[in-house]
Amino acid sequence: MSYGRGAGGGMGNMQNLMKQAQKMQEEMQETEKLLEDWEIVGTAGGEAVVVYMNAKKKIDGIEIDKSVIDPEDEEFLEDLILAAINDGYKKADEVYKEKMGKFAGIGGGGLF
Repeated sequence: MSYGRGAGGGMGNMQNLMKQAQKMQEEMQETEKLLEDWEIVGTAGGEAVVVYMNAKKKIDGIEIDKSVIDPEDEEFLEDLILAAINDGYKKADEVYKEKMGKFAGIGGGGLF
C-alpha cells in the first residue's frame, strides 16, 4: 500500500521546519538587538526628572532639574526618580511586547 510519500518523504518537511525555525531564531536575535538600541524616556514631575533606558530596561542616564533638589526634602526627589523609572519601565514593557509578541511561546527566557 502506498500513501503517496516515497521513502524519505518526511525529510523535506523536516528540513522545511528547520529552515523556518532558523529564520525565526534570526528574526528574534535581530529584534533583541533592536530592543537594546531602542531609546525609552521616562519622566516625572513635568520632566523635572528624566530617565533614559533601552527597551530591555537598562538605564543609561538620569537628568534632574535643579529646581527639584531640596536638601530638606530628599524623599520628594526619591519619589520623582522612582516615578520616572517606573514610567520608563511601562513604556519599555509596551515596546517589548509589541516587538517580541510574535515570538511568544518560542524559546522562552524573555524579560516578561
